Amino acid sequence: MLGGGYAGLYTTLRLESRLRRDEAEITVVDPRSYMTYQPFLPEASAGALSPRHVVVPLRRVLRRSAVINAYVVGLDHETRTVRVDPLHGPEYDLPYDVVVVALGSVVRVLPVPGLVERGVGFKSVEEAIYLRNQVLQCLDVAESTTDAARRRRALTFVFVGGGYAGVEALAELEDMARDATRYYRRVTPDDLRFVLVEAAGRILPEVGDDMGRYTVRELSRRGIEVRLDTRLASCVDGQVELSDGTTFASDTIVWTAGVKANPVLEKLGLPLDDRGRLVCRADLGVDGVDGVWGAGDACAVPDLTRPGELCAPSAQHAVRQARRLADNLVADLRGRPTRAYRHAHAGSVASLGLHKGVAQVYGVKLRGRLAWFMHRTYHLSRVPTWNRKIRVVSDWTLALFFRREIVSLGSFVTPFREFTSAAGGDSLGGPP
Repeated sequence: MLGGGYAGLYTTLRLESRLRRDEAEITVVDPRSYMTYQPFLPEASAGALSPRHVVVPLRRVLRRSAVINAYVVGLDHETRTVRVDPLHGPEYDLPYDVVVVALGSVVRVLPVPGLVERGVGFKSVEEAIYLRNQVLQCLDVAESTTDAARRRRALTFVFVGGGYAGVEALAELEDMARDATRYYRRVTPDDLRFVLVEAAGRILPEVGDDMGRYTVRELSRRGIEVRLDTRLASCVDGQVELSDGTTFASDTIVWTAGVKANPVLEKLGLPLDDRGRLVCRADLGVDGVDGVWGAGDACAVPDLTRPGELCAPSAQHAVRQARRLADNLVADLRGRPTRAYRHAHAGSVASLGLHKGVAQVYGVKLRGRLAWFMHRTYHLSRVPTWNRKIRVVSDWTLALFFRREIVSLGSFVTPFREFTSAAGGDSLGGPP
């Protein structure tokens, strides 16, 4: 199993429940020892959930499988071996009889000047924790400085990309920052400037045009600047330049403008489409290559409910593909016919902060508290294992009685700074 994300974890879980112990040996290869439930990253970043509760430890959950923390660097289907690069030590080959490619997607970074140096993504729990600390630290900076320009820069937050990740991260962090200002003497909600930049003419296309327009109105009502048909032209040294000519300075630039298939696929010698995704049949096998299967964002799977189209790279498809894939693997192993993957898209839900949301489910449009409740209920049902479900509910329950913590632990980024200073390095008096 190459990859321990949505598709990899759910496929392995189902294989463990369907296969006898003597039927197969399962090995999962992933550089991380946990799966991140990404729909809950915005709430983790805003402090509504503990970051540890939005990740699932692979070794604890996959009790019958071996987990190897390594990067996939090659595949030789003639010898049936996968070349892996472990976190430490030399590369080596892993033999296989059947290989499942579930490597997922990575952030699509465009050649915007300054983006690599100043931008941060929102695809991992590490980035979510960093952004929480960053926003709160910027409030601390604004409270403490007498430099008006420095204060404006600290209180300006830019999010590029109007899909799920960008809108939910922006909405949750704005909600958190606005709530945190009650504890500051010199920073008010009116001082905060949140800017959403989207190259298209709408946001959240997954929930439909009506709900997308409602979301724009809701964000604008909260004082958030929504700039449609606009691109980030440059952010060198934090000096943001937009395609409409607007310029300003910001310490926080979040890039959520799309994803692409994991580029490692190009090294595996398997058939790829023009977007670099593994070409799969409807039963999730790789056409023309015996013993290779795929699922999730890294794969181009026909959408049988919409002839001529491919399944969208979403968690909804990844989880359901994983179930079908596991059943097909068991059927193939036992000499039975496989079945095609078919799932009609049920709809989409999105959180816009505490008690706010939008949803379109089976054609029914919802907004406000009901949509927010549906968002939480749906994703709670999707989180793997009862252990994680109970921990998430516990966090939500505690939040009913206690306010969010507003402590910035920015030193997580520079944990050795005090040691270096004590040894004669940088002074602790300077900025982080």
